[in-house]
Amino acid sequence: MNSKSTTVLAALVCLFTFAPKLRAQEAPPRPDSHGLKGPSSGMPVDFPMREGFIDAHGILIYYMTVGRGAPLLIAHGGPGASHDYFLPYLLPLARHNRLIFIDERGSGKSEYLEDPKGYTVENMVEDVEAVRQGLALGKISLLGHSYGGVLAQAYALKYQNNLTHLILASTFPSTKQMNEVFVRMKQNMDPDLRDRIDKMEKDGLFGHGKDYEKNRYTADYMIAAWGEGYFPYVYHNRPDPNYDPIQNGVMSWALYREMWGSDGEFVIDGNLKSVEYVDQLPSIHVPTLIIAGEHDECDPSLSKEMHEKIAGSQIVILPNSGHMTFVDQPNLFIASVDGFLHASGPMKASPAAH
Repeated sequence: MNSKSTTVLAALVCLFTFAPKLRAQEAPPRPDSHGLKGPSSGMPVDFPMREGFIDAHGILIYYMTVGRGAPLLIAHGGPGASHDYFLPYLLPLARHNRLIFIDERGSGKSEYLEDPKGYTVENMVEDVEAVRQGLALGKISLLGHSYGGVLAQAYALKYQNNLTHLILASTFPSTKQMNEVFVRMKQNMDPDLRDRIDKMEKDGLFGHGKDYEKNRYTADYMIAAWGEGYFPYVYHNRPDPNYDPIQNGVMSWALYREMWGSDGEFVIDGNLKSVEYVDQLPSIHVPTLIIAGEHDECDPSLSKEMHEKIAGSQIVILPNSGHMTFVDQPNLFIASVDGFLHASGPMKASPAAH
């Protein structure tokens, strides 16, 4: 079987060389700092947190670290969200790695810009590099989810000599292709929902309501787009009962409009239009894991293309999972990442994989 064309199903992520007998729904045993075989054997282990800010060329970038081991820097999506949505789901990775969560410029606790034109992928790449240097991390593993995966690709294309591993989670290498996914997503909607969304987009999504409401989507659009349109692609196996499309709108709107655009959720027409990395991906030679959900908003076809373009890359498609893979399939996600970062050899596909 040609490994470049093999999609490793999540039910088979147990077939890492370091843990060949694990069942699919079990995470591998995680030794603590004393080399014990699990968190319940031996004395409890303390994992202190540290947080602060790195001055990245005049922009203060928030970071939070936890864990022990080789550094794994984690970039969030949005653009304009924050690292908070990773917690507590990614914490098990702290048993093997020092996790460095950041809030990208203009997001979360990091500094906001007066001029939104400073919100670019290229500038955020330099912010990641400033955090790496400022914390004296040396070579790092880099995990990017959703928009963070776009940022991770851009970082690898410029600074791959600073990477030991690259993990691209539920992301896309081409805005043109992502926009084609959105077209299909809209076509598959219930016609009444599609008509409501189309009308709100035609009427304009900003400038409505009270003065305090005018610089964000309307509540009706948030509910229609994020609550009804996106939801089947965001969660599938374990929908977060606290998910609220209105709360999803708590973000950096100036950043979001600059990068995503002002015309709605189903077209990217901000400065992310410049993201066309497909032809550059073959230049990435750092060990790479590509991971996505079977029902991902970032369609698995995009992950398969990245896998084809990056020589020697590994791919895991998590079954019964949407965009929030680490919520839908937490054990499989952690096992996939841990196995990739710490296996003594490459991940192996079962003969039954396709």
